[in-house]
Amino acid sequence: MTTHTLSVLVENKPGVLARVAGLFSRRAFNIHSLAVGQTEHPEISRITVVVDVDELPLEQVTKQLNKLVHVLKIVELERDRSVQRDLYLIKVRADARQRADVLQIVDLFRAHVVDVAPDSVVIEAVGTREKLEALLAALSPHDVREIVQSGTVAIGRGSRSITERALERVAVTA
Repeated sequence: MTTHTLSVLVENKPGVLARVAGLFSRRAFNIHSLAVGQTEHPEISRITVVVDVDELPLEQVTKQLNKLVHVLKIVELERDRSVQRDLYLIKVRADARQRADVLQIVDLFRAHVVDVAPDSVVIEAVGTREKLEALLAALSPHDVREIVQSGTVAIGRGSRSITERALERVAVTA
């Protein structure tokens, strides 16, 4: 099995996310990451799904997704032809003795401290999954207390927009 990132443009309507996620669930695919948000057009949302699946079952799921009423467009985003990022919030124990070491690691990874308490800091880091895992490894000697992470968001490289044709399709169905 290989990891695939799908960008699914859908009409911004109630229940669409549940139907899309349900399709993966019914096929017993494990969704590693799921991120949803409105696009530059309020009537269109983008669902970014990262899933482990072989090529043939992925093609079958894509065909089934295309049959769903509110699905407008599906694009597989290959790693080398897209920008993919995750967001981590990391709470690290950092008393006065450890704080300088933790801040040095934060700077090295171009992350940001977004909250400071007397015995901890909360770090915000954005990047590829590999970069964020390296940050966690560097912070591990400092007692990582809690991690919260977003789903992967991704966009194709270059000037082409996948929402333009999808917007035309929304206008036709309206």
